Amino acid sequence: MKHVFTGTVLASALLLCAGTASATVKIGFMLPYSGTYAKLGEAIENGFKLYVKEQGGKLAGQDLEYFQVDDESNPAKATDNANRLIQRDKVDILVGTVHSGVAVALAKAADDSDTTLIIPNAGADVITGPLCSKNVFRSSFSNSQPGIAMGMVAAKKGYKTAVTITWNYAAGKESTSGFAQSFEKGGGKVLKNLTLPFPNVEFQPLLTEIASIKPDVVYTFFAGGGAVKFVKDYYAAGLRKTIPLVGAGFLTDGTLQAQGEAAQGLLTTLHYADNLNTPRDNAFRADYTKTYPKIEPDVYAVQGYDAAQILAAGMNAVKGDVSKKAEMRAAMSGATIDSPRGTFKLSKAGNPIQDFYLREVKGDKNVSIGIAVKDLADPARGCKL
Repeated sequence: MKHVFTGTVLASALLLCAGTASATVKIGFMLPYSGTYAKLGEAIENGFKLYVKEQGGKLAGQDLEYFQVDDESNPAKATDNANRLIQRDKVDILVGTVHSGVAVALAKAADDSDTTLIIPNAGADVITGPLCSKNVFRSSFSNSQPGIAMGMVAAKKGYKTAVTITWNYAAGKESTSGFAQSFEKGGGKVLKNLTLPFPNVEFQPLLTEIASIKPDVVYTFFAGGGAVKFVKDYYAAGLRKTIPLVGAGFLTDGTLQAQGEAAQGLLTTLHYADNLNTPRDNAFRADYTKTYPKIEPDVYAVQGYDAAQILAAGMNAVKGDVSKKAEMRAAMSGATIDSPRGTFKLSKAGNPIQDFYLREVKGDKNVSIGIAVKDLADPARGCKL
């Protein structure tokens, strides 16, 4: 599926006659457009295109041509899907994806082909660790970051024992590992790590096990449709009455309408919240809801929006000539991003150094009740840039 947004023939001709770069830059979206993460992919693309719209429909004076591939959240198809964009469509910029396993393959394909990649969600630690590259950037987080933040919160609350539960894949493992790292550093103990295959949502046996272990707190990483079912199942099992549930913010971001009463009062940590009430965020939220009526802006939309901001910083530095890859990437790496979440810069590994908020579900909002950690950086273990 392809959507093309180009300027007039006359405008293109004038640009070419003026000796500038090609008037069309090809953007390849490799995102989930079906399955558990479909709404996340939609929000990311919406956010990206919103920033472009705010710039008059262009970046650095260049028109954009969009190409889409549904990655189906399937790592086995990731390399072939990436090559459809890189080799067949010959995109200049890749934007993707949500699933960490898919993103690892996408990052390798981008590195092999010297294609600039901006990751608007997937937080696989290895991408900003051993696989770090000067042509790969994130507008989101690394998987361990929200877990590290919540582990610190849980320890400060005086919880002594915890159980973690997630899907058996990179994002879940790294998020729960981050929680365990900071929780145990703060004096707590993780009694057991429970997992189930992605995207399995048969939670009942594991909920029964949690009830038998009786930890002080449960930390979880789920997102999308899986997060909806887990929160509702946990609530229906009556566990919220005796064992507090906390998680990475993806547990309740973009899912609250479907979770309803079951999500009320849940605490999560994330680099965005619904009530920041800053001029920058208020303007973003107003423009988003005006452009996409009846869709609430969420962290995924912000990450897509900021992916476009990072790209714009690079393209502006080279006056739209994306063939000047080294100069463009250096500008992207050194940019200060005026994000709705709050201003941030990128680490040498290409990951945002950013505040993480402690949020509480109130009604249909993830309300910030304070900053859990300021300027939290990805450890980037193994990165040799």
